[in-house]
Amino acid sequence: MCRDKITWMINRKVMADVIQSLDDQAAVALLGPRQIGKTTLSLEVSRSRNGLYLDLENPNDREKLRHPSLFLSAYEDRLIVLDEIHRVPDLFSELRGIIDQGRRNGRRVGRFLLLGSASLELIRQSSESLAGRIRYLEMGPLMATEVATADCDTLWVRGGFPDSFLSPSDRRSVAWREDLIRTYLERDIPMFGPRIPSETLRRFWTMLAHTQGGILNAARLAASLEVSAPTINRYIDLLVDLLMVRRLRPYSSNVGKRLVKSPKIYIRDSGLVHALLNIPDFQSLLGHPVVGGSWEGFVIENLIAAAPPRTVPGFYRTSGGAEVDLVLELPGGERWLIEIKRSGAPRPSKGFYSALGDLNPAKAFVVYAGADRYPISPQIEAIGLLELMGILAS
Repeated sequence: MCRDKITWMINRKVMADVIQSLDDQAAVALLGPRQIGKTTLSLEVSRSRNGLYLDLENPNDREKLRHPSLFLSAYEDRLIVLDEIHRVPDLFSELRGIIDQGRRNGRRVGRFLLLGSASLELIRQSSESLAGRIRYLEMGPLMATEVATADCDTLWVRGGFPDSFLSPSDRRSVAWREDLIRTYLERDIPMFGPRIPSETLRRFWTMLAHTQGGILNAARLAASLEVSAPTINRYIDLLVDLLMVRRLRPYSSNVGKRLVKSPKIYIRDSGLVHALLNIPDFQSLLGHPVVGGSWEGFVIENLIAAAPPRTVPGFYRTSGGAEVDLVLELPGGERWLIEIKRSGAPRPSKGFYSALGDLNPAKAFVVYAGADRYPISPQIEAIGLLELMGILAS
């Protein structure tokens, strides 16, 4: 694997999205977990556009914005990158006037690139004040199509945080992820939400890792932690807003069947799952009970990231046993059903065949650990993760 930390930037899909969005809109908000690479990407964009970068965690840079209209208006002809924008929430109302003034002067697009580590904060603060002036993009972990094919198993084991993936050894990768988890427990989560004892939250996060991809049972989690079910839901809300947990909703359709209504819960980065469960390397992962749930979550995150904008993901499960790991409703309404298997010779479950009759999809796939594509039945194809990501992206 190439260890040069600049190389991982080259094929990041979101780079093209950021550049296109800056050409279309006055402000772009790039949201993603801490240490995912937002700052590195923004500095690349800034250099290409004679931009001005301000880190709002730096007191000196915050001081420059004591009178934001005066300072920012002086750089009307440059892209301004505002990192950790949630540190100065009052700035959003100021940006509206600055953007509108720039429009009157002919500067309609490419004014601001805003970086944030939590979706909820930015959306709440900017949805009204910057309506019609901002586009939101999400930057997630490295995708399987952004690394060498031979490194996909390493990506699965270590996760997609660049510093973890590029570590010179598994031991140092695990240590980096442990540091990240500690930072979230002791600093980031208290910053964005109610104060939660870090030990309690660590136990909660570890429980989610053990049940990766399971149906949410708030009452059982609450009993284990000796808190209330509403408290568990608040914990999950916070981790979802911090882009660390995915709440996959049940796919609703008018099929006249009794559907499971609770969401499935995934820790979004597989490397964090493995760090929480003390799984240090590939061989240890293959022998661990979480291997199936971990692979399922890894595939789901990659497929959702590769899918076209406005794709609606979900899962399907009925009381009668019909089940689909991932349903993708593509723009235009076409429905794809996807079952996920780690085995090298995948066989769809009986529940997957039942779901075909219920949902009548345009396409049905079984994503497995191999690379060959071949028909399993007249309706179902076995396919590798990378090839299906390529089909979705195209």
